[in-house]
Amino acid sequence: MPNSTQQPHVNINKDASNNDINNVQASSHRTDMQAASTKQDSTNIALLNWLGCLFFGFIPPLIIMLVKKDDAYVQTQAKEALNWSITFVIGYIGLWIVAMILGFILAFIFAPLAMIPMLALVLFGFSHLVFCVMGVIKCSSGKDFRVPFNIRLIK
Repeated sequence: MPNSTQQPHVNINKDASNNDINNVQASSHRTDMQAASTKQDSTNIALLNWLGCLFFGFIPPLIIMLVKKDDAYVQTQAKEALNWSITFVIGYIGLWIVAMILGFILAFIFAPLAMIPMLALVLFGFSHLVFCVMGVIKCSSGKDFRVPFNIRLIK
């Protein structure tokens, strides 16, 4: 009789240890899924950061930088997009002033030459489109993106 009472007790322990193993595996799987979800969330927010920068300038990167302070990847990309937006605005205003003055002068010399400074404005605007799209593409794969010529005002 003692053997029959010990047998179920041993089986209960095996079942309990199997449950513990299953719980640990499920917990580990849950943690892996949460980490993957968190990484995907960071990637999506960084992607939206660059997309917002394309259409709304410095406002989306600034909001994201202030809200997502705990995520290093998102912070890095928000600062990069914010720096690019500031660089773009400064460059565009400066280029616009030069283009107006130079265009006015060139209009007196030979009228079609006045279009060259305007073409520079268009190309500079196109660079904003290109860099923001490059940021979206890099961030969609979870990689860091740095604009090649960027004034790094915010570090």
